Amino acid sequence: MKTLHASVAVALLATAPALWADDYTNPALIKQGEYLARAGDCVACHTAKDGKPYAGGLPMATPIGTIFATNITPDPTTGIGQYTLEDFDKAVRHGVTKAGYTLYPAMPYPSYAKVTDVDLKALYAYFMHGVEPVNQANRESEIPWPLSMRWPLGIWRNLFAPAVEPMAATGPLKYDDAQIARGAYLVQGLGHCGSCHTPRALTLQEKSLDERAPTYLAGGQVIDGWVAISLRANAPDGLGGWREQDIVQTLRDGRNAHFSSIGAMNDVIQHSGQYLTDQDLLAIARYLKSLPDVPGSDKVAFKADDTTAKALWSGESPSRGAELYVDNCAACHRTDGLGYQEVFPRLAGNPSVLSEDPSSMIRVILGGSRLPSTQQAPSDLVMPDFSWRLNDQEAAQLVSFIRNSWGNKAPHVTAEQVQAVRRSLAEEHPGIAASDTQKALQH
Repeated sequence: MKTLHASVAVALLATAPALWADDYTNPALIKQGEYLARAGDCVACHTAKDGKPYAGGLPMATPIGTIFATNITPDPTTGIGQYTLEDFDKAVRHGVTKAGYTLYPAMPYPSYAKVTDVDLKALYAYFMHGVEPVNQANRESEIPWPLSMRWPLGIWRNLFAPAVEPMAATGPLKYDDAQIARGAYLVQGLGHCGSCHTPRALTLQEKSLDERAPTYLAGGQVIDGWVAISLRANAPDGLGGWREQDIVQTLRDGRNAHFSSIGAMNDVIQHSGQYLTDQDLLAIARYLKSLPDVPGSDKVAFKADDTTAKALWSGESPSRGAELYVDNCAACHRTDGLGYQEVFPRLAGNPSVLSEDPSSMIRVILGGSRLPSTQQAPSDLVMPDFSWRLNDQEAAQLVSFIRNSWGNKAPHVTAEQVQAVRRSLAEEHPGIAASDTQKALQH
């Protein structure tokens, strides 16, 4: 009942602009802005590791160099304390700073262009009066000149950023169902799901912002070494086998009965998903499941098949990959690849396993993974790393076996692909013993 009341309050705030006028110190408006900032996952990008919330400094790798998130606390000298609502609007929905230069598209202003005026005011109230000011200077990008020049970003914005056209935060809009409309608003707007789950062109814009296009939310982007899965409901490497409740559970808890979150998605769940109301989570799930089917890749597929399970159960090891699986994985994920509900995810039909790009699977096996600890699922279960135990050829054989067993069909993996991921992990995590890494590379 408490969640229902919260959802009703959210809907009322989103549809009653006259209620707050221009009183940005109103506690209820600030609270609404805090909720919307959670929905937008602003803290994940604008907070450095071990840093203060929203003070910036988080490094972000781009194809042309590293940029650093800016300070968006209300500090008047290093943050946005002197921003007017108009300044705030230009930055959030138009991608233009108070100083007049265009933001890097790491800031998802093409998605925020759909945020309503009412929600924008609530966000402004929160960042001006609900966030602690932090005096922390912004870091300059590490993009070499002439690529560091800002004026080309203005051209990019004019070519690829959509005009600001706020969607209705609630109500049917172009959808027949008000709940689906709410989900569309959250996914397309504040949630900016397409920023990671829609593939990008060579010029770095999302290939489509239109849900009718086959590339929209089709996955495939590599974020910090992890492959974003497809969010299309018919895709074997997406949500084809998921129920609405599976999506709700994953966004809220980082896991459902057959899947566990990995990689960059953990931050989204940690900072955003677990704080959304059940109604908004269900709206997101219902919208995603309503998207029209699109043609999938013929390189990946899933059709349940117990041939592998029977072979392993009888003690057969049809390949070196099968032997490695029995020795290293079967105790948790079982010989039938079905795992244990909400503890060890199933590998049969798992969208991360079936991704055409195997990077996520290789990273999990070499570097391990940890589930996010959330309010309703506090156990941060750990998948150990096997970088010290498997050489590149063995890891490739193991991943290939998993991706082509129990009905899974996905491209085989090469030792060269494993080696590339291993080197990236060694650069990202210097704590990995160099001797272990070299031993595995040379083994």
